[in-house]
Amino acid sequence: MSPDCYPQAGRGYSNSWAHVDDELGRLDLRIRIAVLRRQGEERAHSSYSELQSGAVPDSVAYFPAQGSDAVMEKALLDALVARGRDIEQKRRASQAAGTHLALPRLADIFRLSTFEEQCLLTCFAIEIDARYEKHYAFLQNDVARKHPSAALLLDLLCPNQGERQVARRAFSVQSPLFEYRLLQVADARGDAVSPSLSRALYIDQRIANYLLGITSIDDRLLPVARLITNDPRLASLPVSLAKLADRMKAFVRHHLASSEAPKGLAFHLYGADVAAQRAAVESICRDLALLVVFVDIEKAMAAGPTSSELPWLIGREAVLLPAAICIESTDSWLDDAKSFAQREAWFTAIRGFSQLTFLLGRSLWSPGKLSEGLIYIEIAFPTPAVEVRRALWEDHLAARQVHATIDPGVLASRFRFNAEQIRNALDAAETIAYWRDPARQTVTAEDISEACRAQVSLKVSGLAVKTAPVHKWDNLVLPPDHLRLLRELCNQARHRHIVYGDWGFERRLSLGKGLNALFTGPPGTGKTMAAEVIGAELQVDMYKIDLSQAVSKYIGETEKNLDQMFREAESGNAILFFDEADALFGKRSEVKDAHDRYANIETGYLLQRMEQHEGIVILATNLRNNLDEAFCRRMHFVVEFPFPDEEHRTRLWEGLFPADVPRDEEIDFRFLAKQFKVPGGNIRNIGLCAAFLAAAEGTGLTMPHLIMATRREYKKLGWPCTANDFGAYHHLIKALDG
Repeated sequence: MSPDCYPQAGRGYSNSWAHVDDELGRLDLRIRIAVLRRQGEERAHSSYSELQSGAVPDSVAYFPAQGSDAVMEKALLDALVARGRDIEQKRRASQAAGTHLALPRLADIFRLSTFEEQCLLTCFAIEIDARYEKHYAFLQNDVARKHPSAALLLDLLCPNQGERQVARRAFSVQSPLFEYRLLQVADARGDAVSPSLSRALYIDQRIANYLLGITSIDDRLLPVARLITNDPRLASLPVSLAKLADRMKAFVRHHLASSEAPKGLAFHLYGADVAAQRAAVESICRDLALLVVFVDIEKAMAAGPTSSELPWLIGREAVLLPAAICIESTDSWLDDAKSFAQREAWFTAIRGFSQLTFLLGRSLWSPGKLSEGLIYIEIAFPTPAVEVRRALWEDHLAARQVHATIDPGVLASRFRFNAEQIRNALDAAETIAYWRDPARQTVTAEDISEACRAQVSLKVSGLAVKTAPVHKWDNLVLPPDHLRLLRELCNQARHRHIVYGDWGFERRLSLGKGLNALFTGPPGTGKTMAAEVIGAELQVDMYKIDLSQAVSKYIGETEKNLDQMFREAESGNAILFFDEADALFGKRSEVKDAHDRYANIETGYLLQRMEQHEGIVILATNLRNNLDEAFCRRMHFVVEFPFPDEEHRTRLWEGLFPADVPRDEEIDFRFLAKQFKVPGGNIRNIGLCAAFLAAAEGTGLTMPHLIMATRREYKKLGWPCTANDFGAYHHLIKALDG
């Protein structure tokens, strides 16, 4: 291209590529000027050497060429000025027309000077055309130096020494090019170092992608972040959530329009309904035509050496796209003291880059001074109220092929699900129904219950054991009044949607909306069995708390473990069963030392946590008097499990053995019930032992097997038992003793 073949002034650039192409034409002119000067220096150096050696008798032959170089350089310089003027006019026209130009946009975002912008363009040229590597290597007199150095940029872009001195500041670590890591400096080994005139400069790959028009997020962020576009096909929000989202949208619009450079706005969304938090964020950003970058902070904190770089990269991403930032799982910041540095780094990035930020988590916590410089707003997203859950179930069930008898109110009471969990559960239920009967895929209540239980996975980390229910109402041998109480407990769990929802009690009660029951009585009287029956009746999972793991000698650890169990049970719609509850829920005592004080703190915490809990909690104890009286007041049901009398013991014996057990018709269960006053737990042990004795002999179960098993149970427990206690079967005992 001849020096004067620069584009004529026009109405502006049609797109970013047209502008970059024009800028590369200007760079070509600069390179030609630099090459011309370099060649002239080499010829001058060669002529000087020849004159010194006498090899060239007449040096005048060189000067005509020197004159030609001067003419060519002037023409190139004139072309360079004219092209610069033309580019500037087109840029102004493009700006007026609202055309997006990537390079000027970058310069505006990061406040780059004209010189810094051209430095970036010069380093970017290699990403478009590999020929620039040869040009840079030639100008630096080294075939291995294919990337421009700061010295080369100064030579190309600064016509005189005065401008070079001023431009040197662009290569300090505080300059925008390096503060925002638009350019990177590397030594021969590729290690990042401080900028220097002789070291090679590389354009950051994310910045190169931006100039190339690639809108995907930085590759370094892919393990911890994802970009959500404003997809209009996203599902609409429930009515209650839509009102809150609309209020937030209106606030954001007002805030961003209220000032030329408003403070950054940060919403801290907290509560059990994390799915609703995400849905609200997506809805807000969709309606505001904003992209949003979701960051999994747990993965970011575990990223190792790169974790310190991630906040900065996410922040830069927010201004490049542009996009809102949404940081998920912020409860991870509360785990230990070292996470403070992480929080500080993320809040620094938020303040520096993000106009709109969302923090999502279950717990409410205060960032303290870290939120200075931000408009920081906290909004609760609790588990949907029972009437909201019922409406969600109704909406989702109406769009499915389900059995007509399914009651959305019962599902709302039984499972504390949000909209996302309900949708996932019904998807799974349809799969279960299809597997059961491919020809007829109607979803039943049992399918939905199974799918709902599969949706929850309690992260109890050894603190509790999931109990598979095997017992039914027929297995419970209790007085009628006691059975009636247990059935009332189940009815309360089923009909929460009516009392709390339809009848409005939820609006009257801030606490105590859970269901707490206390089972007391001697060991082996059926307390654990009753808890299992309730779980089976309600079709929810039951978790038996392992006190050895939950209780810690370290201050605060017990409360932390219990809080985790309560939160997981609430989200997982599970029953928490505390056996031997008096070990944990004991009476508070007069404070005489630090041990008493912290023991009382644990008890006080449990009282508070049980009152906040909205699920089912069952305490079982052999020693009711050892429980703190405040716990008893918080119980909705107290069921005394009496020691079984003879009639109930007879029923326990008769209902003990499955129908498949071969047994002698002469077995006298009434004799066993009358003669041996033991509770159901011991009766079960005796029956199991007798079954193994019979199996070892290869015979059916007989009375002698039961007599021998009874004797062994008594001896195991250290209870007194003589041959006379066995009546007509005393000879068996004498034979054993003999």
